[in-house]
Amino acid sequence: MIFQDTIVALSSGRLPSGIAVIRISGPQTRFALETMLGKVPSPRSARFTAFHAPDGRLLDQGIALFFPGPASFTGEDSAEFHAHGGRAVVQAVTEALTSLEGLRLAEPGEFTRRAFLNGKVDLLEAESLADLVSAETEAQRRFAVLNAEGRQSGVYLDWRHRLIHARAMIEAEMDFADEADIPGSVSSTVWADVRAMIDEIRRHVQGFHRAEIIRDGFDVVIIGAPNAGKSSLLNMLARRDVAIVTDEPGTTRDLVEVVLDLDGVKVRLTDTAGIREAPGKVEAIGIGRALERARTADLILHLEDVTTPDRIPDTESTAPTLRIGTKTDLLPAAAKPDGFDCLVSSTSGAGVDSLLDMITARAVTAVGDVADVLPSRQRHIDLLTKTTDYLEAALALPVDQLELRSENLRLASDRLGRISGAVDTEDLLDVIFSQFCIGK
Repeated sequence: MIFQDTIVALSSGRLPSGIAVIRISGPQTRFALETMLGKVPSPRSARFTAFHAPDGRLLDQGIALFFPGPASFTGEDSAEFHAHGGRAVVQAVTEALTSLEGLRLAEPGEFTRRAFLNGKVDLLEAESLADLVSAETEAQRRFAVLNAEGRQSGVYLDWRHRLIHARAMIEAEMDFADEADIPGSVSSTVWADVRAMIDEIRRHVQGFHRAEIIRDGFDVVIIGAPNAGKSSLLNMLARRDVAIVTDEPGTTRDLVEVVLDLDGVKVRLTDTAGIREAPGKVEAIGIGRALERARTADLILHLEDVTTPDRIPDTESTAPTLRIGTKTDLLPAAAKPDGFDCLVSSTSGAGVDSLLDMITARAVTAVGDVADVLPSRQRHIDLLTKTTDYLEAALALPVDQLELRSENLRLASDRLGRISGAVDTEDLLDVIFSQFCIGK
């Protein structure tokens, strides 16, 4: 696809920095290089040179790279200016570029959008690149890299090819039923494969929560009665003061969240308001939020002060729960309370490492094998669900209504194609690429 304008953006992130990478892509790339450098560098060869404004002023000295299309990320002529990472330098170089005719600042995700429209990546690979840029943990990085290689696309493409083959076999039977070389037993081949595909897609969809944990984090919620030591434990696990700790019950009124990286898995720890009967008006709002958070947790830490155990009302959560005894430093040395999964002291640190090991083991188990192919977006789930709906509708029709069965298979393959962008998805592009950072 040929675009009329050339886009410009800082692609290397927050300033100031040692080096800033300013990327351009579009039909005016060669003109911009000739204007700023005096000549176009050799393709894919780094050249140390001076950067000049259109009026001849020296802006900076750095590295320039030229990537002629279609052998570039976007599929069109592209270039990079590696300048010093000061704000004034980047602003000067960017303003000089955008002052040229036909060059403008890029919108979020516009480079990747052009790569998609030029057939360099599909939508799944584009989304994986966004995940890779935002990856905070090793599990997120590995998950994004594997999907960026096209593994996820390959699974959906295989299903789509099988559906296209099924339609071809059905339509051949309808059009050439009297020909000897056209198989007549469609029901025993095509429809058996359709049933198998429904099962495969459903199993695949079941892995979505694992993908959510990888991308968004394993959700651990700390609950308990007021003064059970929730905020103290959160601070100890985070290795810093993130929650206010006092002797006054009910200090925490809202949710306090901290993110940990445990064995490469993102874990979100949330401190909540103490749960008790007959709270005040503001405290009741905090308790309501605590209960709501607990209902969506992956793991609950139910804290109880071992010196004055105070059980809380049922949270109605189905999440696994670890019963944690706190303030063990206040007990006599020989005392060993029963019924707890772990005993900790936020004052001495006793038992905290054991608790971290328990949380880590649960998080790693919940994630499973990062190399598994999983649906990574809600839109994938929505389209996969519609795919199975059409497949089931096809099977539910009478066996002699091959035209209607074939149409349902077409609709199913269309939904699969929308996941990777193999069919028209213009209505999705603005939503998908607006979530990217500028310069990507």
